[in-house]
Amino acid sequence: MHRSYEGTNSAIMVYWFDDRIEIINGGGLFGRMTPENFGRAGFADYRNPDIAEVMKVLGFVQRFGVGVQTAQNELIENHNKPAEFTHELTTTLCKVWSRTEVQQEKQERHQVGTKSKY
Repeated sequence: MHRSYEGTNSAIMVYWFDDRIEIINGGGLFGRMTPENFGRAGFADYRNPDIAEVMKVLGFVQRFGVGVQTAQNELIENHNKPAEFTHELTTTLCKVWSRTEVQQEKQERHQVGTKSKY
């Protein structure tokens, strides 16, 4: 829904590393989007508005303009660092980091403390 299909046939690329996943999407920021307002609720612009509307009607998208913020909140709730975005003229790179050992230990301590004895 966000990628550019003009001037490229490149696929969305996903790279798995020990500590992160990197997603590279064809197409930089579009329309009124800037690095400063990217990911802020209420800021949206659509390169492919027809595809966006179809995805919303089919239930793949709940609301427009909140996807990045929703994903960031889910990552934090899962004890991950927020995703990092790098915007270039023709691509957008998203890095999603795995949980650190300290964060995993905190979660394990919390789970042990909340388990019922019965």
